[in-house]
Amino acid sequence: MTWATDRLDALIAGDAEPPPVVATLRLGLVDAWGEGWARKRWESHPAIMNGDGSMFGGYIAALADQMMAFAAMTVVEDARAYRTTDLQVRFFRLGRAHPLLIEGRVVARSTSLIHVEVEFRREDGDLVAKASGQQFVTPFPAQSP
Repeated sequence: MTWATDRLDALIAGDAEPPPVVATLRLGLVDAWGEGWARKRWESHPAIMNGDGSMFGGYIAALADQMMAFAAMTVVEDARAYRTTDLQVRFFRLGRAHPLLIEGRVVARSTSLIHVEVEFRREDGDLVAKASGQQFVTPFPAQSP
């Protein structure tokens, strides 16, 4: 276990406080994880929908960034941290006010990069969007006294 996998377990168990951005943006948390993957079921909220009932694409990008982080947490070494350095999203269908199944998978990693792909699917299996990106791995930041 690492600091990151311990944190994932604590988030799932409800024993850890998520960062404020999670509540502000209504991102939700992770439901399950294993080495190299993380997933969740996410439900939209009227406050984040466009006037026509579709999802704002930038919001899907925020969800993708979060899921990339969760997937990276499953493989990052202790005493290492990561930051998003690249994120691309492709849209296949309009996202509407229906639940999404979101899964991130690590597809490659080196000592300095973790490459993750994220899929957004409706519960009927239809692909809504796909994202890919990279996490840059760094030494864990020193704590201030």
